[in-house]
This record gives sequence, structure tokens and C-alpha cells, in this order.
Amino acid sequence: MKTLAIIGSGDLGQQIAHYAISDKHYKKVVFFDDFTDKDKINGFCILGKTEAVEQEFLKKSFDELIIGIGYKHLQIRKSLFDRFEKKIPFGKIVHSSSWLDKTVQIKEGSIIYPRCSIDANVIIESNTILNIGCVVAHDSIVGRHSFLSPRVALAGFIKVEEMCIIGINATIIDNIRIVSETQIGGGAVVIKNIENPGLYVGNPVRFIR
Repeated sequence: MKTLAIIGSGDLGQQIAHYAISDKHYKKVVFFDDFTDKDKINGFCILGKTEAVEQEFLKKSFDELIIGIGYKHLQIRKSLFDRFEKKIPFGKIVHSSSWLDKTVQIKEGSIIYPRCSIDANVIIESNTILNIGCVVAHDSIVGRHSFLSPRVALAGFIKVEEMCIIGINATIIDNIRIVSETQIGGGAVVIKNIENPGLYVGNPVRFIR
């Protein structure tokens, strides 16, 4: 089995490492982190800062890469993915407790947490995270570098564009488009297209800033 490298050894990175090993996707996990001087965290080695990623890949210290930086730093997630996309293979994790129709496409660098349900003809684009218990109905697309919080529900024919954050328990009805760099608050209900980026909350959602 392969060795996975994760950029970011904070809470999200540690969670990803746990699923990578406990759900038997990878034999070994290593970290890169620009903000710690530790050599290990939870028993996993930290090989250095992000400037060492390419060198360590050439040394065969790992096989695939995933970005473990959370939703508060989507621009950093994007920039790191763009930096390494053409140079290093990205891995992906789809937890074994999730259900995916055979037509679903999960692109590189993405993580599907436990108990998600993803219906026919859905595309989850690169470097995207679906947290615990998300439901994505048929013919929907979740754009690159996006983050869906626990128990988000997307109906059919939805297009979530790049770098969006969908808050916990949010519901988006069918045939909705959400423009890039939009944040939907927890428990929100989206009933029409969102065409201007910003923060939206409520039922139905209203623009905040």
C-alpha cells in the first residue's frame, strides 16, 4: 500500500490521517507543516515544511499528496493544490461507510467523510471535502477547493462553483447555481440562485456581507 503525505498537521490534517489509516486507504502517513517545530504528531512523522515537498517526493518518501488545511483557508488550499498539481500525484479518500452510485466521479485530492450518500452522475471536483453525513443528489457538481460541512443536503441539478463553504445542516433545493467564493451559513436554506459571492444565512438565505 502507498504512503500519503498531508500538508497541514492541525486538527483537519490529523482527522484525514486517521481515516487514511483506520479505513485502510494508505499504509503510512507523513506530514508537512510550516507552523510546527515538532518531529511527530500522533505518531506520524513531520518531514518538514511545504518547501520540502518536491524534494521528499523525489526521494520517494511518499506516493500521493492531500491538503489538510481547513475551510478558513480556502485560498491557501487552492494555491497549494495549483502549486503541486502538475508535479505530484494527489490522492483521495472515500470512506468505506459512504455510499456512492457507480456513476459518481470523485476527482483527485478530495476527501469523502463517513456516511455520505452521493447519487448518480454527481461530480466532486478536485481538492474538495465533504464532511460527515453529506447528501448530494443526482446530476449535481461540487466545484474545486470547496468545503461541505456535516449533514449538508444538496438536491438534484445543483452547481456549486469553486471555493465555496456550505455550513452544517444547510439545504439547497434543486436546480440551483451557487457562484464561486460563496459561504452559506449553518442551517440555511437556499431556494434560488446565488449570483454574487459573499456570506448568506437564514431560511430562506439573505445576503449578509
